[in-house]
Amino acid sequence: MILVIECVITCIIFAGIILPTQYKNPIKYIMSYPPEIRKRVESLPQYKDSIKGTEKGHILKKLIAIFIFIVLLSAVAYFSGAKTFQTAFLHVFILFVVVNLFDMLMLDIRIFCHSKKLRIPGTEDMDEEYKNYLFHVKGAIKGVGLGIVISLLSACIVELISFVHF
Repeated sequence: MILVIECVITCIIFAGIILPTQYKNPIKYIMSYPPEIRKRVESLPQYKDSIKGTEKGHILKKLIAIFIFIVLLSAVAYFSGAKTFQTAFLHVFILFVVVNLFDMLMLDIRIFCHSKKLRIPGTEDMDEEYKNYLFHVKGAIKGVGLGIVISLLSACIVELISFVHF
């Protein structure tokens, strides 16, 4: 039951972090847009300067987020009772997969693909490209791979903490 509550809370926190900033400035998330839309935006003169800064910042933000996820998810797993490598890995992986599915189904397919407010000016005519569900499914599949790595590293931290505690 604790894991279910954690999954719900994690999805709410994730949506609370992503949606407001994406609605405020969709160009900040250009690296997560389908390639056809990115190409169009990169060709528009009004975005030339902001795209280059966004690309550099995007990679750094993702690396920092991965590190934070590893630490936070390790703590969540540990304080939820996952004290072994196997239980911690499973706990973190389930959390990650649930958030990944929530992101794909609710945030990407349900909201992103259909929200006119997330359309970057100059790409409003690209309705088909915005509704590229396969792009989001492929992203979620890549996310599972990332989830495995994060779960392994989180489980290592939990195992280390458990080892030191005994």
